[in-house]
Order: sequence, then structure tokens, then C-alpha cells
Amino acid sequence: MKVQQLHPWLVSVAQAQEIQLRLAGQVLRQDGLGTPKLIAGVDISGEGSSGQARGAVVVLSYPELELVEVRVAMGKPGFPYVPGLLSFREAPLMLAACEKLSLSPDLVLVDGQGIAHPRRLGLASHLGLSLDVPTIGCAKSRLCGKHDVVGEEVGSTTELMDKEEIIGVVLRTHVGRIPVYVSIGHKIDLPSAIQWVLRCCRNHRLPEPLRLAHLAASGSIGEGLLQTSPQTEQGRLL
Repeated sequence: MKVQQLHPWLVSVAQAQEIQLRLAGQVLRQDGLGTPKLIAGVDISGEGSSGQARGAVVVLSYPELELVEVRVAMGKPGFPYVPGLLSFREAPLMLAACEKLSLSPDLVLVDGQGIAHPRRLGLASHLGLSLDVPTIGCAKSRLCGKHDVVGEEVGSTTELMDKEEIIGVVLRTHVGRIPVYVSIGHKIDLPSAIQWVLRCCRNHRLPEPLRLAHLAASGSIGEGLLQTSPQTEQGRLL
């Protein structure tokens, strides 16, 4: 998968903020997706005792949501942990994993914020611009904004507001589980982002691409291209 080098990653905090403000204006908030055949999920593991982290990307077929490819990239994050600048710490390893893909996904779900970010350029939007594909931010926690209580029924939403702007929604994906925060990443609108997150959920809080990406980032799923035999309908990692 091709990755566009939009800027250097090892920059100062002030430079990183300037980059975010500049790139935020390039994010497309209109839906141009259509029906995807391949949907990816990306995630990153926490750093171990060695300081190494693992960026992971998984690709699933749609509508089956069957795993077809897994790629990982290991390394030490070069940017410090700074709230609001997470993409400068995590995106390089995620993009390195994406660059190893043999398949090109039509849609990428990201464990992080899209435009639900103080400068409207969270991890999902940053990755979307770098990959030039539609992306959706599906985060487990809120970075900014305020919202009302969301309903208990699956599919219930409430708007996430910041400075009188709708920057995303709080979405109930599973009864009795904490909701997720969904926002536009790139090349998609908010109603479509909500629908694709719901379509990718399979009795879990997180949509299947992100659930499997988390397992790959933790090392629970091996790396490779999964080929399925028409006769056996069983896959193997190559």
C-alpha cells in the first residue's frame, strides 16, 4: 500500500501543531466511499520493557468480515507523548505496517480520533491524508468536546460538540458496554462513518477490524497474507 510522505515526523511540538493546522484544511468531509470490498483496521501496542511498540494493520473482506491479511511493524516511537499530538508518536509505525500490505483496503478504521480533535486533525485524519483513502476515527475515549448521555439501544447516538461544531458522535455499539467515539477521518461524512462502524460490529464493543487489529498489535495474531481455499473454506497465513 502506498504511503504519502506529507512531512517529517521528528519535529518540535510547535512544528507538529503547525502541521496539524495546515493539514486539517485538506481533510475531506464528504462521502466518496461507495461499497468497500476490503476494510482495514489499524492499532498500536503499548511499549514493552525494551521501549519497542508494534504497529498493526489487518484487512478484512466485506461483507463477510473475514481476515485476509495482517501486517506489523516494530520500532521505538521517536516522538514524546504529548496530548493532542498522538499521531506524531504512533502514525509512523502504523504507516510502516500499512506500507507492507499486499492488498489495498477501500476503507480504514482507526483506533483514535478523526476530526474530534482540538485542531481537527487526530490520528485517523492524519492517516487518511497519508494513505489517501477514506478513514474513520473510532476511539474508546474522548479527547475534546461535550455530549449528552447516549441511549442504551444499539445504534443510539448523541452529538459530540466543540465550539458549537459537531465533531463526531458518541455511538452505542453493544448493550451494556461503554460507547465509542466516532468521527470523520478523511473522505467520508459522519452519517456514513456511523453506519460503517455499526456494519462492522459483530457482538463486540469495537468493530471487527479494530478488534482484530488490537489482537495483531498485541502479538496474538501472526503476520501474513491469508489465503482461503474454495474447497475447504479454511485459510492459512503465508
